[in-house]
Amino acid sequence: MSNVFGNLLKLSIFGDSHGKAMGGILDGCIPNLSIDEKQLEYEMQRRKSGTDFFSSSRKETDRFELLSGIRNRKTTGGPIGFVIHNAAAKSEDYNGLDNLFRPSHADFTYYAKYGTTESAGKLQASGRIFAPVVLAGGIAKQMLAQSGISIYAFVRQIGTVSLDKPYTSIDQKAIESSPVRCPDKHISDKMLQLLKKIKKEGDSTGGIITCVISGCPAGVGDPVFDKLQAKLAQAMFSINAVKGFEYGSGFSSAAMTGSTHNDPFIIKHNRLRTATNHSGGIQGGISNGEDIYFNVAFKPVPGIQQKQKTIDRNAHTVEFVTGGKHDICFVPRAVPVVEAMSALVMADSFLMHLAYAE
Repeated sequence: MSNVFGNLLKLSIFGDSHGKAMGGILDGCIPNLSIDEKQLEYEMQRRKSGTDFFSSSRKETDRFELLSGIRNRKTTGGPIGFVIHNAAAKSEDYNGLDNLFRPSHADFTYYAKYGTTESAGKLQASGRIFAPVVLAGGIAKQMLAQSGISIYAFVRQIGTVSLDKPYTSIDQKAIESSPVRCPDKHISDKMLQLLKKIKKEGDSTGGIITCVISGCPAGVGDPVFDKLQAKLAQAMFSINAVKGFEYGSGFSSAAMTGSTHNDPFIIKHNRLRTATNHSGGIQGGISNGEDIYFNVAFKPVPGIQQKQKTIDRNAHTVEFVTGGKHDICFVPRAVPVVEAMSALVMADSFLMHLAYAE
């Protein structure tokens, strides 16, 4: 069941990073929803590797085939089945690593749980496992759009280089014009310089993604244990390499006083609003109609091109250099993944909200 996500809108995924194919079934999508396949292709291209010097050199077309649930470009209401073939899978690239428990990888824990004798990078402990999620999330995005809900994300930080601006002051259109998906050109260039330095050193780095959900009406979310922020946090922590999540004022709220943190209610454009949004659009686990925004922190990619010491499966200390194909920094390619997981959460939660309203 750990490969199934959602309640009313339920996604089941299958496949291995270096298997023949990956895919999924998205069940619960509303009928008669117009599907723009070109937009789905665009979402998949945003996530693919091999397009920049800091991403994995693995070149996958990420072409998908819709098998069911969509006819004449409209959803039927039945399960949407799809497959993504792995055209550039080369499990032999990892053969030299099969006998190692690589530092900060999932090799040991996969062995402890499943008894696997293969490198976990060949299986589901790979960023590629989220290719089906991005496709399903693209459908969820289109579903949300017809209700006026939109989602976008951008890179706020890579390594030590950070964009210190609120999301309200960025140019959303500038995100995709940046190779690292940072909407500030000056900061984007500094991030690229840092990545070039890190690549030269054979190392890797992490970063932070900011995600913004706009247009969500008040009332979405279910306390106590299914709070909207709890569902978003679970979704984000399901993404490989995620180490932190904060919404609204997040950890900075710990240093604030109640008088400065409270969001006063006002009437604006004949609607109840809040004057500030430290709450991040969620109060009591339920959306309040303001923008929902949060940050997601990613650790450095553990596969680096420097000599490391570890223990092999025979309990011997060995020295090795990571083979295979790895990103120097996965964060720019994770932007569409964060958006997709957010879309799945919001579409599922919105369906729950509509069900309550009836």
